[in-house]
Amino acid sequence: MNSLSPRAAVGLFLVIVLAWGVNWSVTKQLVQFVPPLWTSAIRSWIALAGLFVILGSSNNLVIPERRDVPVVLSVALLHMTIFSVLVAAGVRFLPASKAIVLGYTTPLWVAIAAPLLGKDTLTAPKVAGALLGLIGLAVILNPTSIDWANRNVVLGAGMVILAAISWAANIIYIRAHRWIASPLQLLIWQVLVATIVLTGAAVVMDGLPHVEWSWKLVLLFLYSGLIGSALAYWAMSMVNRSISALTTALGTTGTPLVGIASAAVLLGEPIDRSLAIAAALIVTGIGLATLGDRVLRRQATASG
Repeated sequence: MNSLSPRAAVGLFLVIVLAWGVNWSVTKQLVQFVPPLWTSAIRSWIALAGLFVILGSSNNLVIPERRDVPVVLSVALLHMTIFSVLVAAGVRFLPASKAIVLGYTTPLWVAIAAPLLGKDTLTAPKVAGALLGLIGLAVILNPTSIDWANRNVVLGAGMVILAAISWAANIIYIRAHRWIASPLQLLIWQVLVATIVLTGAAVVMDGLPHVEWSWKLVLLFLYSGLIGSALAYWAMSMVNRSISALTTALGTTGTPLVGIASAAVLLGEPIDRSLAIAAALIVTGIGLATLGDRVLRRQATASG
């Protein structure tokens, strides 16, 4: 499929930010009715069906070559499985607005870990961005914002931060991988592996689900599976082929802001001072760290 026009790419990217931002509030509601493992598994089955239709109709169904298997497993396990389950489990105990801010610290962990692993070089913007992000993390974790006397709240915050670190590990691996097929062509295989692993884990850990189905629950799952997962995954692959990585990386900083707003509207969650300050610091920090990557790429290009 050809690249999108700039206007179409930007429009599709706005859909991604909205879909992902709202999906945190949707997940918060889903885990009130269905255990986190089954929430992730059912959502993944719906996403798999949606992607089969989307990719099949665009002739993007291919058999991955052997050298692409590691990246399929990396995305499937670190992002689509571990990240998904930890977020679903953590958001049970946290407001969705605070969970999404913690969850989107991922670029900060990339900025910190990649140089330590010899996969990147520190620049002044990246150091400043990481420091701002860590200060924002401290703000949202302060005792007036997070109840440290409540073990469940602390556990929830810890699980969401671990989810962000898992996603960061996946990003670091993806950067080093030499792709044979395109990310779009491998997408359905990543979701398939995640679906199998999630379903197996759910059966082993929780047994067969006992769910009181309602139209509200069905609609929540359809949104999370089709829009928050399948459509967003496909759209992100298309957008990445059409606009610069810097634009997409900076643009995704809007996702936590959409998540905070949607949690306020859909769930009635208050936007307190700590949340607003932490979100501003973390989003600014991610922006600086992303610009630091841009500086490195320019230097590398200039040096040949």
